[in-house]
Amino acid sequence: MRISLEQLLFVLLIGFTSSVFATPKIQHWQAASGARVYFVENHDLPMLDVAVVFAAGSAHDVAETSGLAGMTHGMLDLGVEGLSEDDIARKMADIGAQLGGNFDMDRAGINLRTLSSAAERNQALDIMALVLQRPLFPEKVLAREKTRLIAALKEAETKPESIADKAFNQAVFGIHAYGLTPSVVSVEKIQRAGVEAFYRTHYSAQTAVVAIMGDVSRSEAESIAQKLTAKLPSGQTVAQVAPVVMQIKASEQRLPHPATQSHILIGAPGMARNDPDYFPLFIGNYILGGGGFVSRLMEEIREKRGLAYSVYSYFVPLQYPGAFQIGLQTKKEQADEALSLVRNTLRQFIDKGPTQKELLAAKQNIIGGFPLRIDSNKKIVEYLSAIGFYNLPLTYLDDFVSNVDKVTVLQIHDAFKRHINPDAMATVIVGAPDGKAHNLTEGQIQEWKGKQ
Repeated sequence: MRISLEQLLFVLLIGFTSSVFATPKIQHWQAASGARVYFVENHDLPMLDVAVVFAAGSAHDVAETSGLAGMTHGMLDLGVEGLSEDDIARKMADIGAQLGGNFDMDRAGINLRTLSSAAERNQALDIMALVLQRPLFPEKVLAREKTRLIAALKEAETKPESIADKAFNQAVFGIHAYGLTPSVVSVEKIQRAGVEAFYRTHYSAQTAVVAIMGDVSRSEAESIAQKLTAKLPSGQTVAQVAPVVMQIKASEQRLPHPATQSHILIGAPGMARNDPDYFPLFIGNYILGGGGFVSRLMEEIREKRGLAYSVYSYFVPLQYPGAFQIGLQTKKEQADEALSLVRNTLRQFIDKGPTQKELLAAKQNIIGGFPLRIDSNKKIVEYLSAIGFYNLPLTYLDDFVSNVDKVTVLQIHDAFKRHINPDAMATVIVGAPDGKAHNLTEGQIQEWKGKQ
């Protein structure tokens, strides 16, 4: 069998990537507090990155007080035992340290970046420990933050992209917690007692994942993890987030807006973070709409017809299947044409799958770009957090290139056919072409499709 030049270059690329860019060695243990710890020791730079994450994302809200999870997370560093929010900011600035956070549907966490020298490191970790273990949730600060959030929500109600996102999540997930969105009414109901109760329930050492990367030894990392989690709340039994209903009914919402362009979102539940089909779906989506200018959607919508400046698709892999989403903006008078073309492109991809040439090009780009995924302490800490939270293999980064390389056209075709049904998608158009609001039934959608 003859090998093409492209295939030969791809084989050489895999060997080059594997030999030149070593993946970090991940150490793992359980702290005395019960927290799970993931650590990479690296003394190349005098820096330390630490993240502590909890199962405390927005999916743990309830509809009546939606926004409570985010409010709790946002207030952790706005006043702690012995320090005001201004004290925290000033003391961190004095030593050049950065304290931040991350929050999504599944997770809530606090991140730290500091110099690894003892004086700076110890002061930064002392403050981080207080933020995690001794937040005060001051009543006046809560009132201020509620006012800010309510103002932001009211402003979002005027923006087409925010309107589209909210309607899309509700159409895809229905009453599931992944579809919850804070409202003015739900935020007004948030009280300090609720914030403190949420913290004590969800921010426990038994559910914490600690990620540490940088210029410290194993023994120092063990001390850091224990220091940050030993005095966390004991926690309570947390109700599990319900599974996502994978097969949704087709729906289409056309919402009026004075914007000159229509904002279009199409999608359905897609895949979980630990889905066996993760890599076939990941690479297949790169070909369909995740690869920028080399994707099919970009070729069909922008390059050939000029219907949109940008069009994309992506999966949001969560504890349970997050959304598979296609999005674009286009002139109102072109919205129906662009929507029809997107649907046809998706259907053809699911019916026939990618070509071998497309797969090879996608693998080359993904594998060639792999070193950029782990080229900083911050990125590695993010991977450590994900590996710990989603119980991914410790060899996840070691196996990344080989897992990409093993994917076949048949696997992509099969995975997409099982996960994505083009006849069961939610569609939202904000800035409807005729300027009127519609909420079409499934039968009306099928009738409309038949006229295309």
